[in-house]
Amino acid sequence: MVRAVDRVYTRLRADILDGVHPPGARLGEAELAEQTGSSRTPVREALRRLEVEGLVEVLPHRGARVPDWTPEDLEEIYDLRMLLEGAAARRAATRIEPKDVDRMDELCGLMERAAGPGDGQDLDRVAELNAEFHGIVRAAAASARLVSMLNAVVQLPLVMRTFHRYSPDDLARSSAHHRELAAALRAGDGTWAESVMRAHVLAAKAVLLRAPDPSHDDTETRIR
Repeated sequence: MVRAVDRVYTRLRADILDGVHPPGARLGEAELAEQTGSSRTPVREALRRLEVEGLVEVLPHRGARVPDWTPEDLEEIYDLRMLLEGAAARRAATRIEPKDVDRMDELCGLMERAAGPGDGQDLDRVAELNAEFHGIVRAAAASARLVSMLNAVVQLPLVMRTFHRYSPDDLARSSAHHRELAAALRAGDGTWAESVMRAHVLAAKAVLLRAPDPSHDDTETRIR
């Protein structure tokens, strides 16, 4: 049987990553208890766990909220991602299985179709596929310590809805990076793979620091 705190934690975490509680949103214990059909005790414990993950910040005498990251926070997080994901790509190059690279190539095609302009564009789907793509690299790195460190910094792109900030050129560049990374891994070239991954993460950082938050825009557009 699932414990109440685990159920509440899973629900709150998903809601934060899905944007139900956007950056800066207050997280009142009473309201969350009502929303999750629980008491305040499991809500309080779930918030503590989410604070450890960096998805919630608890302010003295003010309660909890979803962090509203500053440009300095974003710089730091993406610089850490560049180092860690670059290291993961280097390790993966000599360990990844051909079938996993085949899946990465397949994911590239799926992302390109989902990112295409027009009514069929689905940037949330791009984000899901992208998470699977990068998850393959992390798994192939075969380093529990590295994955643990990465898990502490990879949630931010989901919360910030990064792909909704991408221009058509940004999406095309991201796609090219994905294709080149898969090629580097297939070649077993760790230096190449690390270089591509670092460039990929730095490009994402540039977009995030440049672009306005789409949730503050009254006009919904397909590509930002």
